[in-house]
Amino acid sequence: MHKELVERELTEVGPRRGGSVRGKRRTVTVNLRESPLTWLHARGHLDDRLFDAGERLRADYERAQLSPSVTMRWDPVRVDCGGGDGLTPTERQLSAKARFDGAMAEAGNGLSDILWRVACACENLPEAERDLGWPARSGKLVLKLALDRVADFYRIE
Repeated sequence: MHKELVERELTEVGPRRGGSVRGKRRTVTVNLRESPLTWLHARGHLDDRLFDAGERLRADYERAQLSPSVTMRWDPVRVDCGGGDGLTPTERQLSAKARFDGAMAEAGNGLSDILWRVACACENLPEAERDLGWPARSGKLVLKLALDRVADFYRIE
């Protein structure tokens, strides 16, 4: 995986003597190409099983070509379209779509929102929580529940 490192400035807000608020500034290095699932896994917030489930879901999402795209495809035409599974590219795409739909259905209505945002759309947890109107720090627990159900769907041990 290629890295795209940038420096970001953060302001830490904390109490100050006299009751006012002060902001302490510091910089951190951020890898813009690191997915939110990879970030959570690297820091011990997701075990291997949940991480693998999220990666399988994202792979099916990408194989099914569900993300927004331009109307014209500029990919080179491939003459040899064999993938070793005896399926045409269209059949592989439909199969990935069926697996993706099945995994999202297994996650359930209340859990699939955060699952899609973090695993497929690569939104970070605080952003997804804010967009969904959830309390801060609630997304990680809900995401873990969703990933556990998806791991069961994909039969990941």
